[in-house]
Amino acid sequence: MPKIVVIGAGITGVSTAYALLDHGYDVTVVERQRYAAMETSFANGGQLSASNAEVWNHWSTIFKGIKWMLLRDAPLLMNPSPNWHKYSWLAEFVSNIPGYRENTVATTKLAIAARKHMFEIAEREGIEFDHVRRGILHVHWDKAGFEHAARVNKMLVEGGLDRHPVSGEEITSIEPALHGRFYGGFYTPSDSTGDIHKYTTALARACERRGGKFIYDATVTRIARGSRFRLSYTTRRVDGQTLGLDLETDAVVVCAGSNSRDFAAMLGDRLNIYPVKGYSVTVQLDDETAQNAAPWVSILDDRAKIVTSRLGTSRFRVAGTAEFNGLNRDIRDDRVRPLVDWTRTLFPGVNTNSVVPWAGLRPMMPNMLPRVGAGRSPGVFYNTGHGHLGWTLSSATSAALVQTVAAEFPVEARSAA
Repeated sequence: MPKIVVIGAGITGVSTAYALLDHGYDVTVVERQRYAAMETSFANGGQLSASNAEVWNHWSTIFKGIKWMLLRDAPLLMNPSPNWHKYSWLAEFVSNIPGYRENTVATTKLAIAARKHMFEIAEREGIEFDHVRRGILHVHWDKAGFEHAARVNKMLVEGGLDRHPVSGEEITSIEPALHGRFYGGFYTPSDSTGDIHKYTTALARACERRGGKFIYDATVTRIARGSRFRLSYTTRRVDGQTLGLDLETDAVVVCAGSNSRDFAAMLGDRLNIYPVKGYSVTVQLDDETAQNAAPWVSILDDRAKIVTSRLGTSRFRVAGTAEFNGLNRDIRDDRVRPLVDWTRTLFPGVNTNSVVPWAGLRPMMPNMLPRVGAGRSPGVFYNTGHGHLGWTLSSATSAALVQTVAAEFPVEARSAA
C-alpha cells in the first residue's frame, strides 16, 4: 500500500487525507499546530458559497485597491512597502484579468460539485457543524453595484448556479432581521453556512477512525528525495526540548496554505501563493433578544465586502476585508472595528458587548484558482491556494487530486506487488 504524507491539517489537508484514506492509501498528516484547523480554518466567514465564485481578477479590483490604499478601515488594504513576492504576485494577478470570465465560470462549477462531496461525507461520518441551509443573500446599496452584480450573475448561472435577483422589498421578506435601504440583491437558496472548525476537527477524527495518522506540533524543516522521500521535522517534548525526527514516504501532498510556497521550493516547484489576511468577529448572542435580532439567512454586503453566518442559536459570525501585508497575523483594532460597527448598523438589536476577534491568512494564487495536481518531480502533489473559497472547494479538489495520485500510485498494483 503506498504511503502518503499530507503537509497541513487545515480544511484542505484534512479533506485530502480523508479522500486518500477512502481510496485505500496509508496516510499520515503532518501539522505544525497542536490540533487540526487552528489557522485559516479556525474562524472564517462560514459560508459554503458557490455564489461567491467570482474571481477577483478585474480592473475594478485594481482601481478600488488604489483608491483605498490610504484608508486604514478600507475593505481592501495593501501595505505599499516594497516586497518582491507581493509585487510579482500582483503582476501575475493583472496578467490573469483576461481569464476573469472563464475562471469565474470554472470556479462556480467546482463549488457546486463540492457540495455533493461534502454533504455526503458529513452524513456518512455523522458530522455536526452548525450547518444552516437558508441560502446566501447578496445585497447592493445602489444601482451601479446591482448592475455589476447582474453581469456577474450571468456567469454564475452559466456555471449552473440557481441564483436570482430580488428587489429591496424581497430582501426584507427573505431576511426580516436585516436593516437597510437596499437597491436590490441576489439570492442563492442552495448555498449554506456552518462552522469550519467543527467540521474540520470532526473530519480529522473520522480520518483517524479510518486508520489515518496525525503528527501534531511538527515543523517540517527539510524534504529530501532518495528512493523515497525523507521528511525531517522538529517537535517539542513535554520538557520543552526540541526533538528532530525523520519520516519516510512514497509521496508528498502539500496542503499547507500560505506556507505551501516554501514547501514547493523545497520540492523544486514555483508556487506563487500570497497570504491575504481576512478578519472575523464572533458575536455571542447571550439572550433571546439578541438571538431574535440576528439573521439566519447568510448575508454578503457587496459594498462593505462583509459576510455573515449564523452558527447555531447563540453565535453570529461576521467576517470580511482583505489585507495584503505578508505573513502577518496581527489582529488590528482598526480592521476589526468596521465589522463591529457594520453589525450594529444592520442588526441594531444584536448586543456586541461580547465579541471574539480573529484574523487568518487566505492562501491565494494570482489567477484565483487552487493549485491541484502533480508537481515536477514524481511523487509530489499539491492541493492548495484556494483563497477565500477553501471550505467551499476543498471537498471537490480533494476528490480530483486523488485521481491524479491514483494514476501514479495505483493502490491495487502496489498492494499486489
